[in-house]
Amino acid sequence: MGKAADDVLLDVRGLSKHFGGINALSGVTFSVPKGSIISMIGPNGAGKSTFINVVSGIYVPDAGEIHFLGADITGIPAHIMAANGIGRTFQLLELFNSLSVLENVMVGCHAKSQSGMFACGLSMPSALKEEKRIREEAMESLAMVGLESRAHDPISHLPLGERKMVGIARALGMKPKLLMLDEPAGGLATHEVEGLIRLIHLLVERGLTLFIVEHNMPFVMSLSRRILVLNEGMKIAEGPPEEVRANEEVIKAYLGEEVC
Repeated sequence: MGKAADDVLLDVRGLSKHFGGINALSGVTFSVPKGSIISMIGPNGAGKSTFINVVSGIYVPDAGEIHFLGADITGIPAHIMAANGIGRTFQLLELFNSLSVLENVMVGCHAKSQSGMFACGLSMPSALKEEKRIREEAMESLAMVGLESRAHDPISHLPLGERKMVGIARALGMKPKLLMLDEPAGGLATHEVEGLIRLIHLLVERGLTLFIVEHNMPFVMSLSRRILVLNEGMKIAEGPPEEVRANEEVIKAYLGEEVC
């Protein structure tokens, strides 16, 4: 395998997904290099959420292949995808309101544990040591997103921006090689978006690869190495931000919306 292939973390080939008569994805092909920040944009209903759900194992594709670190992972269930190194956040925050901030992050860490939450819940001796390690790792993830001081607060007490950071911390607890962020800047204030950009650059410096699905164009254009554009389930453009911004098909797809 050549150097170019060795540098590819995620390789998607001809990915398609249909729901009844709707083509949510139609033959999408592209790759994500290791250590990069790649973003996907597109109008509402373009297929962005379907794409991230297929790659993370929530949906099984109807056609195409997904290769991760050179291995074919097409159709593998979400929990195995996560264990293999594909982490993700959700557009609609799937946090547990009955748990504390720390406990929510520990849920992500348990996905990588040897004993699992059941054994830890029974206080088995072999699990207690691991539970301590998981708690420490969860605190490290919270520190990375700047929320270690909120660790013992109920998650329901946090504003949207901080809840999104908890979602990222939980995904980091799974020790991913690829982190997929679904609308991470949606609903955030300007200063929160600036903090998110700093965090993303920090994660890349630490060896993580980022794939971002987002509507906030200034946010995407400011940090992405390459941008993929979907419209009606099909890839209509791919390239560096300045090239995508000037693409006529992209401008047409976003007619009446902010593109730059």
